[in-house]
Amino acid sequence: MSLLKEEKVFKDPVHKYIYVQDQTIWDLINTKEFQRLRRIRQLGTCFLTFHGAEHSRFSHSLGVYEITRKIISQFERYQYEDWPKEERLLCLCAALLHDVGHGPFSHSIERTFGTRHEEWSCRIVLGDTEVNEVLRRVSAAFPQQVADVIAKTYGREIVVSLVSSQLDADRMDYLLRDAYFTGVNYGMFDLDRILRTIRPYQGHIVVKESGMHAVEDYLMSRYQMYWQVYFHPVTRSAEVILHKIFQRAKQLYEEGYRFQFMVRPLLHLFQDTLRLEDFVFLDEALMQTVFMQWTMEEDVILSDLSRRFLYRDLFKFVTMERIDNQQMERLRSVMKQNGIDPEYYLEIDFPSDLSYDVYRPGAQDEKLPILLLDQHDVLTEISRKSEIVRSISGIQMGKCHLYFPAELLNGNIPPDLRKLLDSER
Repeated sequence: MSLLKEEKVFKDPVHKYIYVQDQTIWDLINTKEFQRLRRIRQLGTCFLTFHGAEHSRFSHSLGVYEITRKIISQFERYQYEDWPKEERLLCLCAALLHDVGHGPFSHSIERTFGTRHEEWSCRIVLGDTEVNEVLRRVSAAFPQQVADVIAKTYGREIVVSLVSSQLDADRMDYLLRDAYFTGVNYGMFDLDRILRTIRPYQGHIVVKESGMHAVEDYLMSRYQMYWQVYFHPVTRSAEVILHKIFQRAKQLYEEGYRFQFMVRPLLHLFQDTLRLEDFVFLDEALMQTVFMQWTMEEDVILSDLSRRFLYRDLFKFVTMERIDNQQMERLRSVMKQNGIDPEYYLEIDFPSDLSYDVYRPGAQDEKLPILLLDQHDVLTEISRKSEIVRSISGIQMGKCHLYFPAELLNGNIPPDLRKLLDSER
């Protein structure tokens, strides 16, 4: 393992300092694939709701690396026998690279084109890239090992857990970082206390029982951040429009429409033949340039949707207790009569997320649980000891929102539909 002659330090608003001692980590940071993450926002369209949310996947990835480094350093300092020391560099590399495959406004692109950033991360790690070249300097097998950790298929649970589990470095960094840059307090929790009580034990990453309350705080923070920030209805409105832009552009391409402006990576994306060398050119700077050009396209829908996204002319939303299918069909019919295509100007959105998934052995969606270690060295899944965790486990709550352009209200709308669309938000 090659160490730098002099430790490198990044100044960071969340962790104060991020330390790099390994030559491999430093070389990975300086690859073009990792530097591309500077041009990918961490929170996608959230900047249209919380103006400070301009932070990047680059800063988040460094933060995940730093939390992982702190945990491993503690394990090594106390010389825990259950920690496999030879896995240190693997954990650090996987933590740093776990999001390297994110595309611009990643979740909207993934939804439209059926891609997954984890798969692209693995392709970057394994493909003809600068990242792969750096990893192969460690060993010929090392890129595959890093990809296996990212894909959660690596043979040692303890390694995967640090990067991807219910209590991992990824979640801990994005909660703190997203809370900081959005200016909210919901995501704040005692990271230092959690790090002090984390232990390697019998192949698992566990938490001392004395750290249970800090973990409860962390889980409640995640719960609040989802409903107050990540699923904010204004942010979701921007995501709806973004999704509709990609949907419209793809449909136009399939119909043989001649775009006035197009870039090669998007063509391959529409053709489902996107190559790795094209994917790394996709970033948000490029996409915003595309959207600006598309505001001048002859297709009225693509032009209007692109304009709405760029200038934050978002859809109005109303909260609905339930979906009345007959009422929705009438609304679609009225929209068509008013010259508005409901395929692109009407969306029902119901966001949901589990704050914490209780471990269900053998279940198809089984996830690594949070295990508490008591003074008698007995492991217990946290929801069995915490009433707070038990109360929020498995809860899927969320409000259904109906999104549409406010101009619709100026049309010939029946009274009952007008009342629905003009209801209090």
